[in-house]
Amino acid sequence: MLPQVLQKSRFKDFAAYLLGQGRLLAPMAKGHQFAFQEVESPQDIGRIRPDYDITILPPKKYLMPQHDTLLSFRGLGPEGAEPAQDGGHQTILCVHPYDLNGIATLDAAFAQAPQDTIYLSRRRATRLIGMNIKGYINKHQFMADMGSLTPPEGGFDLFLTDLGDRYFVEVGTQAGLEMVKASGLFEPAGDKDNKARQAYEQTKTFNCPKRLPYDTSCLPGLLEASYDSLLWEAVARRCFGCGTCTNVCPTCYCFDVQDKLNIDAVSGSRQRRWDSCQLREFAEVAGGENFREHRSSRLRHRVFRKGKYILERTGRTGCVGCGRCIHHCVASISILEAFQQIAGETAQADSASA
Repeated sequence: MLPQVLQKSRFKDFAAYLLGQGRLLAPMAKGHQFAFQEVESPQDIGRIRPDYDITILPPKKYLMPQHDTLLSFRGLGPEGAEPAQDGGHQTILCVHPYDLNGIATLDAAFAQAPQDTIYLSRRRATRLIGMNIKGYINKHQFMADMGSLTPPEGGFDLFLTDLGDRYFVEVGTQAGLEMVKASGLFEPAGDKDNKARQAYEQTKTFNCPKRLPYDTSCLPGLLEASYDSLLWEAVARRCFGCGTCTNVCPTCYCFDVQDKLNIDAVSGSRQRRWDSCQLREFAEVAGGENFREHRSSRLRHRVFRKGKYILERTGRTGCVGCGRCIHHCVASISILEAFQQIAGETAQADSASA
């Protein structure tokens, strides 16, 4: 379908339409920051902030919740187990391109064998409506380097660009087309709208210069060469090992599974919860052996996952350059600086060996 236009005066009507179709999640103010929250009533529509900068947690929390019940059980045999019921249709509104890329990485990871059927079922029931950005929000971001300034192909149902008094709307899927037709609130984009969209993209590209001294296709090789670098020990001296960086990351998907017994000791539920490779017990196995006992090895592992391991496993970036991990780190540890420094170390090593 050709691009459409949604007048800003009709945005609330569109949100009301979406709310009538099922669960609606959207960015809202939370103190001086923003968070994706559920729109619980028509009155909440006025609280939606399409102009938000960045949310505290990525919208992945509605696809892979922090606490997720997998099944309930009663008795000792498998016949007493009941899988958790699907939550039904949901729409996540105003998702920025870097978070759309993060979701695409999760999609690729959970689709690999053995498939995570719970995640994939929830993902199929979710509609994604993206919202463009004009540029970097803060000094920690580097989306241009990670290829996440634009949404991934096939990674949205609708994608909105703010053109002042209206939104330029790109249709990405059949579900997006159905939203356009069923709501009756859109009109075809004209030549003026298309030119304004092109100018917007040019401005965004200008406002988001690259910040790494190399193409990110070189990143896996640079990381591999830096495995024994003293950089990891130096940075780890500042790290508290709290796991905040992984909690706010759009592409971290490690989890722990626990059975919770009720007071009768024969019934309960099986739950998975977000876990973090930065916590000491994460790599601890039976007998007390820990494969990443030192903080430096845990920190190195996280950076390698973001720049190398996830990419090799899924074909998609493990870091979208959103800067959340840097912004929320109490020790001001920067993955961007780590990526920059390993390039400098490799260059020095090559020079010394020449």
